[in-house]
Amino acid sequence: MRPLRALCATAPAVLALLGALALTGCATTTETTGATAGRGALALPTTERGKDALIDTAQQVLVDQCLTRQGLTPRHPSDKRHSSGDPNRHPVPADDRALQAALFGRGRPELSVTLATGYTVTAHTGGCLAAAQRELYGDQARWFRTRVVVNNLRAEAQQRMRRDPDYRAATARWARCATPANGPRPQRPDTAVSARCARQSGLARLRARLEPALLARVRADRRDQLTTYEQLRTRALHRAAALYAERTVPVTREKGSTSS
Repeated sequence: MRPLRALCATAPAVLALLGALALTGCATTTETTGATAGRGALALPTTERGKDALIDTAQQVLVDQCLTRQGLTPRHPSDKRHSSGDPNRHPVPADDRALQAALFGRGRPELSVTLATGYTVTAHTGGCLAAAQRELYGDQARWFRTRVVVNNLRAEAQQRMRRDPDYRAATARWARCATPANGPRPQRPDTAVSARCARQSGLARLRARLEPALLARVRADRRDQLTTYEQLRTRALHRAAALYAERTVPVTREKGSTSS
């Protein structure tokens, strides 16, 4: 999961990307034109970074509102007043446990996805984060399962690559190359030694050839999940933009401003 970020810490990136629009009014907004019509409406970002920033900011606002309704104060990594330092030496206060429960839910996770790599990822359907995702994506469980698969496509391709006989043979040659003559191979060989052995064993060349091809194959195999991922993300993008339109946010024309 993408970590929660403070709205006003996220806002500078959003302002730069989206023509100085701020979701909660913590900055003066700029009127833009584009995919969404009307004075003060948000022109949808065209870059992937811009889309992520808009959705993330909307999600953060929804989460903060949810916590506030429960009488809890949102705490963010940038808020040093609440930093606990090393958790092994500074136990988390009881109110932080309440905050974690309100954010992520209580009890055993209700959602679970076991990836092709063998790893299992879980999540709760309760808590403010899940509620915010339902608001944005419509179906939190479907979004969770799809996002977990899509975010691990490269790991799945790398797992397939490790099963390839040629790759395994090259890895064995690399291991022999990186093992000193007078002792066992270190867990982390020197960077220069590792790079030299990758070249001499053919591992680097083989990886450069296999990984893109296998990733393309994985993406083809997961085409349905990728389609669903884009559909749900598009829904969240439009819902995030609608949140701007539904709020009372002053819109002013800034000198020299341009639409995003």
